[in-house]
Amino acid sequence: MTLEERLWKTFNKALGQYQLIDEDDRILVGLSGGKDSLMLLEFMARRSKVHVPHFSVTALHVRMENIRYESDTNYLKRFCDNLNVPLYIVTTSFETDISKWSKGQQSSQLSKTTQEIVHKPKPACFLCSWQRRKQLFNLAQELGCTKIALGHHQDDIIHTALMNLTFQGHFSTMPAKLKMRKMPLTIIRPLCLCREDDIRQYATAQHYEKQRKQCPYEHDTNRTTARELFTLMEKLNPEARYTIWRALETENKLIEY
Repeated sequence: MTLEERLWKTFNKALGQYQLIDEDDRILVGLSGGKDSLMLLEFMARRSKVHVPHFSVTALHVRMENIRYESDTNYLKRFCDNLNVPLYIVTTSFETDISKWSKGQQSSQLSKTTQEIVHKPKPACFLCSWQRRKQLFNLAQELGCTKIALGHHQDDIIHTALMNLTFQGHFSTMPAKLKMRKMPLTIIRPLCLCREDDIRQYATAQHYEKQRKQCPYEHDTNRTTARELFTLMEKLNPEARYTIWRALETENKLIEY
């Protein structure tokens, strides 16, 4: 079995195992321009050509004015055109003063956890992520989408579990399927069973163009620490990936309604 065949099989396994797609879904894919989101969009577009279930795919790329990471939008347009996927590009920014940022936010759109922490100082990564997610929510509702697909892979989900356990004191992660409570949207992560190393190799083989500028904060976060911790855990136990994943499934952390 080739790498592409293995990834395609794993991708489809996730769709079925976690029931990520339903008939007549309208799915908005978050296209950052990184390898994960490019492969996600390619696979989603390919899967949409299978008649059961029938669904449509649209992509959104969010440009952040005050964070110096950048993707070639001309390349993203060509990539989407080749897949016959409509692409929206939104340029936005965020207020680095958390008190100003939180002012005017509608509490009905914030989860209880967010309401509790919104007045505490937050790093740029949190604010940037929230603003990008907000743009996804806004466009998804404007287009009448039912789901938002994000390119997080299995390593991302495991790293998040380790971060939350180590720094937050609770066992949780980014679920493969999350139904929003305040809006008629479901977040799905179809790459949840794919390994990052496999995606990296596939991206190289497909000649995906890399981002022009990387985020200056990407190596200065707790996620980097969690990634290093997971690497050590796999050295201690080559089965660590699967034992952690089983624990997440046993505790029902991968599907949230």
